[in-house]
Amino acid sequence: MQLVIVESPAKAKTIEKYLGGDFHVLASYGHIRDLPAKDGSVDPDNGFAMSWENYGDKGKQLKAIADEAKKADRLILATDPDREGEAISWHVQEVLRAKKALPQKVDRVTFNAITKQAVTEAMAQPRALDEDLIDAYRARRALDYLVGFTLSPVLWRKLPGAKSAGRVQSVALRLVVEREREIESFVPQEYWSVAAEMEQDGQAFTARLVRWKGEKIERLTIGREGDAMAAKADVEAGRFTIDKVETKPVSRNPPAPFTTSTLQQEAARKLGFSASHTMRIAQQLYEDGAITYMRTDGVQMDGSAISAARRAIAERYDGGYLPEKPRQYQTKAKNAQEAHEAIRPTEFGRDKVGSGDHARLYDLIFKRALASQMASARLERTTVDLVDGTGQHALRATGQVVIFPGFLALYEEGRDDSEDDDSKLLPRMSEGDAPAKKKVTAEQHFTQPPPRYSEASLVKKLEELGIGRPSTYASTLQVLKDRDYVRIEKNRFFAEESGRLVTAFLERFFERYVSYDFTAGLEDELDEISGGRAQWQAVLEAFWRDFKPKTAEVMEQKPSDITAALDKFLEPMLFPPKADGSNPRACPLCGDGQLSLRGGRFGAFIACSNYPECKYTRKFGQPGGKEGEDTGPEVLGQHPETGQDIVKKSGRFGPYIEMGEGKEAKRGSIPKDLPDGEMTLDWAVKLLSLPREVGLHPETGLPIVANIGRFGPYLLHDGKYGKLSGTAEIFEIGMNSAVVRLAEAANRGGRGAAREPLKVLGKHPRTEAEIRLMEGRYGAYVTDGTTNATLPKTVAQDQLTLEEAAQLIDARAAAAPAKKGKTAPAKKAASKKAPAKKPAGAKKPATKKPTASVD
Repeated sequence: MQLVIVESPAKAKTIEKYLGGDFHVLASYGHIRDLPAKDGSVDPDNGFAMSWENYGDKGKQLKAIADEAKKADRLILATDPDREGEAISWHVQEVLRAKKALPQKVDRVTFNAITKQAVTEAMAQPRALDEDLIDAYRARRALDYLVGFTLSPVLWRKLPGAKSAGRVQSVALRLVVEREREIESFVPQEYWSVAAEMEQDGQAFTARLVRWKGEKIERLTIGREGDAMAAKADVEAGRFTIDKVETKPVSRNPPAPFTTSTLQQEAARKLGFSASHTMRIAQQLYEDGAITYMRTDGVQMDGSAISAARRAIAERYDGGYLPEKPRQYQTKAKNAQEAHEAIRPTEFGRDKVGSGDHARLYDLIFKRALASQMASARLERTTVDLVDGTGQHALRATGQVVIFPGFLALYEEGRDDSEDDDSKLLPRMSEGDAPAKKKVTAEQHFTQPPPRYSEASLVKKLEELGIGRPSTYASTLQVLKDRDYVRIEKNRFFAEESGRLVTAFLERFFERYVSYDFTAGLEDELDEISGGRAQWQAVLEAFWRDFKPKTAEVMEQKPSDITAALDKFLEPMLFPPKADGSNPRACPLCGDGQLSLRGGRFGAFIACSNYPECKYTRKFGQPGGKEGEDTGPEVLGQHPETGQDIVKKSGRFGPYIEMGEGKEAKRGSIPKDLPDGEMTLDWAVKLLSLPREVGLHPETGLPIVANIGRFGPYLLHDGKYGKLSGTAEIFEIGMNSAVVRLAEAANRGGRGAAREPLKVLGKHPRTEAEIRLMEGRYGAYVTDGTTNATLPKTVAQDQLTLEEAAQLIDARAAAAPAKKGKTAPAKKAASKKAPAKKPAGAKKPATKKPTASVD
């Protein structure tokens, strides 16, 4: 028997169909072990030795693999054809060796597409594990570990509230932060444009002013309204005739097929997908055999694929759309990774696959790959110059006409921040013509700052700089979002205060390690390792020799010194110049104090130098830092019954109210959904009066209580809870409504009671069972009535597709332990009779341990 190991059950299922009965295919479910998240997992003093640890949730799968490996004559490692795939194969081999379950014959096979031809050809051409790729993996993993586990503790100690730093994530964050700084420092400049709406032979067109009073007009030439109005008057008064018509043929070539990076960029532009969503869908399309491997820097297609694409073009279009020779592409990406084919369909005769997001992404990949082998588009760009009778003023109109669409008939690449490309159509005109002038306009404009990065443009920038790897961009950007270092608004990255604070710290104290050139240079060295041209321990030693002393040096500095340095570094942002020229650091509360950045137990904040007399503070780089100023405790008034002051304060977990002092004080968190949006004395009195007894339940005679808990406002009766819609309802709900609400909650959440699905997704494409999206105790999950699969955090409920849900259910079902035969009916309670004697030599049955269930 020959045992084949791949990463996923979907891939295993597809491959097993192509192999004979002598092959048994098992999935490792990705990586099976990693460096433990603790100090000492990498030992720089012992040749960077690494202590690997098996994932806790992979024990059952590892046992299954080991059991099958002991019976196998040959082990075939068929994981993905890249560095990570090579690493997974190496880990599997090492774990089996440690378990003494490694077959005598071990082979490595790779294929770029999961098709019968590709798989069978790969099986006929086995090789040994690539030690250079494994060394490159170990170097990269050790490097990321050393940076994270050495730099993050420095952040935690010297910058309270900071969460983490990383070799690539911190540089990606710096790009977002620097763009924010550019936008803030940008000074808009006023300029005016003058244009005339013209008409020739009934067709309208627009011509802009390019010469005025004999002087050439650039974009910013006319900077004042007075000049603009004077120019407008001159254009209105002039009679313009066509002085020159220039026609220039233009050719546009199709873009290359997708790489990992360009796929992420284009899916973000055209489909609105995040990088992580794109890669997840692409992985599933690859495992289903629909596309080639999706982690690649290559732009070239296999010769047979090019021939298939050309045949498909010839069948779909006439001969003019097929170039005489096949197109060849070369990668322009810096540090191109292992040479793989571009991302393309496995069959060019298959123009549709799946449904929902799977179908949309496949359509994008199919059209891009097919268009890459189509003829160039031929266009005609026309420029028309119009001059008035004096020769002092001139207008210009530009446009283009598509003579032959070529590849544009199928596909046109998107743009991140497109500008007017003069693509308007112009009427046919000749020298000496005098088009009719209908209207002249003068419009005011202001120069715009550079746009914030979209996910597509940030991925593009990272690739241009040679930072990180396209295959890791999705997880890198997700970390920035998860850490709340950035936020996404209208598909653009905005730097949060916490992200700016971490970046300032790293730029000030670890400038070299977040510089673009250094990070890109490190990528070069890692690629040298994968190419067998560098020794991985030597590369790590050179890095560690400088990095370790630097972290020790920063760790020895006083937190107050670090805060003072950051105060100066962040001054342009924290205390920008005021329009009236007054001191930007002046305290707005006391007037004569000076504001500065301080460090506290829960993070950074702005405070007045006159503390404790002046209690002005404002959070920075921590939750609530952008919600306005916190001027210290605020007395809302006196309680009408006790006469005690009710004070509004701000704590670690947000604003709260307090009445009294010490252990006797009553406190209450301030809800975010107050009807008037602000905390008043009336509301404070209400909140401090909680819990509120609604009354006695008419059936049980037990009290019904309304209160605010960890998860919001609720009702409580006899140990059972009912959810309320908002804070106001705590004080408004009456007995009848409370009884109904508790009954509804009991019916909805009782054991065995049916729950309404959040959404019915449709029938499973393979089993026909209805798939529903449900809300469970530990979060959302999907179910087909037999198998429940938890929804990963990376999958948004509103974006979940039927195919994704089916994949999750299939993976969960494949991971579940095999079902055994029906057990005998449960026995009744044992009587007090003496147990029957056992036959001689009978063994005592083993006690079966209970297994945990997954919602």
